[in-house]
Amino acid sequence: MRAIMCEQYGGPEALILRDMPSPIPGVGEVKVALQARGVSYVDVLQIAGQYQVKRAVPFIPGSEAAGIVTDTGPGVEHVQPGDRVLVPGGFAEEVVVAASHVVPLPDTVSFETAAAFRSSYCTAYYALQRGRLKAGEVLLIHGAAGGVGLAAVDVGKLLGATIIATASTAEKLAVCQQMGADHVINYTHGFREQVKALTGDRGADVIYDPVGGDVFDESMRCIAPFGRLLIIGFTSGRAALAKTNHLLIKDAEAIGLTIGALGRLDPAWERRNLAVLIGWLAAERITPHVSHRLPLAQAAAALTLVQTRQVIGKAVLV
Repeated sequence: MRAIMCEQYGGPEALILRDMPSPIPGVGEVKVALQARGVSYVDVLQIAGQYQVKRAVPFIPGSEAAGIVTDTGPGVEHVQPGDRVLVPGGFAEEVVVAASHVVPLPDTVSFETAAAFRSSYCTAYYALQRGRLKAGEVLLIHGAAGGVGLAAVDVGKLLGATIIATASTAEKLAVCQQMGADHVINYTHGFREQVKALTGDRGADVIYDPVGGDVFDESMRCIAPFGRLLIIGFTSGRAALAKTNHLLIKDAEAIGLTIGALGRLDPAWERRNLAVLIGWLAAERITPHVSHRLPLAQAAAALTLVQTRQVIGKAVLV
């Protein structure tokens, strides 16, 4: 089989396409022929050795995929060859994973949609749970055209929030509106005054921030009383310092979270969330947006598109 290898930390250009032996499933494992693989900003950080959980080289990048089970190892009974599944796969043609990590994929959901779904939507749903978002509240979403941002627009709208989405270009803002955003703001010239104007000077009840840096700082100046600011990540490159006097004055909260920690600390919660999301996906109540589809061999190009913020929603390797 072919696989994309990260053999030294660096940029996408350092990735290498290798021919490798087809993997063989062991006890409690299944082999899956991958049909589509999601590409995210986390992958960019991992190949650079900059993610909070550093993977030892060499490794196959990627953490979400969809495909068809082709073989099972001893002891596997609930998964059969031919099953359509979601797996924590990588940028390869085949993968072997523990059967316990395989999630059935409804027949109505395409492989591309499934590959674009799991990490972004699980992050968004978990974050909005941590933010105790209620129907009718104002949800301000930064980086709203990115993978986790656009998922938050989709899920937040389903949960009944009024969505204010920020992004950097007219094209990105148009997609945010298509996904359900009630108001959009080009944040390159700031957003505080527009948020306050849209909310009658009250501010946003929940702020979803995967950007950090200056965006976090300005968000603290347009958060509503009793507001919750969700710290998703730092795509700006700078982790902001929360000023506790601002939190005190606004009776506000700053809440940090990672989807990886949820899986380690409360896997039952993670499984419940995934079941809900797959149900919504099958019923077309949520719709992942894929802006770029590239062949597996062009994984470096896909990661470069993510790195340079040209992707809206998700890129997928097919």
